[in-house]
Amino acid sequence: MGKKIIIIGGGVAGLTAGIYGQRSGFDTEIIEMHTVPGGQCTAWNRRGYRFDYCLHWLVGTAKGPFHEIWRDTNVLNDQVEILDHDVHTRILAEDGSDFIIYTNIGRWERYLMEMAPEDAKAIRKMCGDMRRGIKLEPFLNPPGLRKPGEYLKALVKMFPALKVIAQNGRKTCREYFAERKFKNRKLAFYLDSIFGDEEFSALAFLMMLAWFNQRNAGYIIGGSLPLAKRMADCYLSLGGKFSLGNKVETIVVEGGKARGVTLADGTVLKADYVISAADGRSTLYSMLGGRFLPPPVKKAYDSWKLFTPLVQVSFGISKSVPEKFPVMAILAKGKTIGSTTLKNNFVLMNYSFDPTMAPEGKTVIIIRFESPWEVWQNLEGVAYKEEKDRIRKDAERMLEQQYPGIGDFIEVADVATPKTTVRYTGVWNGSYEGFIPAAKNFGKTLDMTLPGLDNFFMAGQWIYPGGGLPPSAQSGKWAIQLICKKEKQ
Repeated sequence: MGKKIIIIGGGVAGLTAGIYGQRSGFDTEIIEMHTVPGGQCTAWNRRGYRFDYCLHWLVGTAKGPFHEIWRDTNVLNDQVEILDHDVHTRILAEDGSDFIIYTNIGRWERYLMEMAPEDAKAIRKMCGDMRRGIKLEPFLNPPGLRKPGEYLKALVKMFPALKVIAQNGRKTCREYFAERKFKNRKLAFYLDSIFGDEEFSALAFLMMLAWFNQRNAGYIIGGSLPLAKRMADCYLSLGGKFSLGNKVETIVVEGGKARGVTLADGTVLKADYVISAADGRSTLYSMLGGRFLPPPVKKAYDSWKLFTPLVQVSFGISKSVPEKFPVMAILAKGKTIGSTTLKNNFVLMNYSFDPTMAPEGKTVIIIRFESPWEVWQNLEGVAYKEEKDRIRKDAERMLEQQYPGIGDFIEVADVATPKTTVRYTGVWNGSYEGFIPAAKNFGKTLDMTLPGLDNFFMAGQWIYPGGGLPPSAQSGKWAIQLICKKEKQ
């Protein structure tokens, strides 16, 4: 084996770095605080049911740079089944009306035109912007390893999207919708209800359906847990080593270079390189003690808005509950679940489309909602347990409203909170995907290296506003490419 690389964090970014590191001839070791790899890409089993915490769709299931990574890391292989949904989300209002987001842009455009013929011009403009956004694709290689031809090729391919970027690059969704001046009250209401966050990027919205429209953002049957296991098995088969149930306390720095890590139990592990695929704030402020903070990184962590943490209530239902719409967002602004007042909606996911999630003849249904960290940060012991009990009861009532009589068939109920996420992954304040893709930061990335610290690389979702599995995996690959460059191999 070649030089030693320690990888902090065994989520998708760390697993990807480990796999490419082993294939590149390095001796890698992944240090993971949980007892199983996968990070937030996980699920848990309860009495024959599997409650998935992460995967709803995966960009790159058909083609492109992400697809290459999924093939290389065994996320995708010829035995993995992919399902492409026709509907992205169905939104339900309290008055009983609904609004459907189709994954095919053409179909969604026809649906919107039938709903609001008076807004035909604005709808065509919006859907046209989405179609042009399809031309945007991620780079194959990291900055510093891209040849001029790669930039030229990207420029030619994305030329139709340049106008969309120039016009909307720093606009919020709310500003974009206001410019369209929708006359139909129903259309304006639903778009603002779902995408009208005061900071959410208009470009992020416009690109949302691009991958789905190409049938390149499918759902992987089996979900998160088998996905993470396939990656871990691939890593082990290449000679990689896990150190599970161990938490990194500090990164060892000697002579301006990362030289290893110190674990919580005092054990020191030496290495030639260190890649942190762990929580970004923990890495920068705790493991490195805040000593290597360039102004752009400090500004991001001080001012960029975070995703609001989630509570997930999972139900094992002892009967088949078929559902035409696998994901439904139910508008419930001002209603409460436990101590949380809903800002906008809660999401209901029916996994009847995935036969691996429940025993035959049974169904998994999940309710998710945003719950600010302030609700949870001081809850401990009995108070914490009582809050979870209140949430479970409120969620059962909400489930009953959607499926009358279903309460008699609830066999298992499980509540996962932002504290659950922090306990098992260390993610800052339960922010499951890091920074939101806001108008002011969409398309920006934070450097994977830190000035004054050699042989160290950052990877994972905190590098990219919007987070998610694909860019996390790509950052793991890029970290190894940059190390290969330093080693001239």
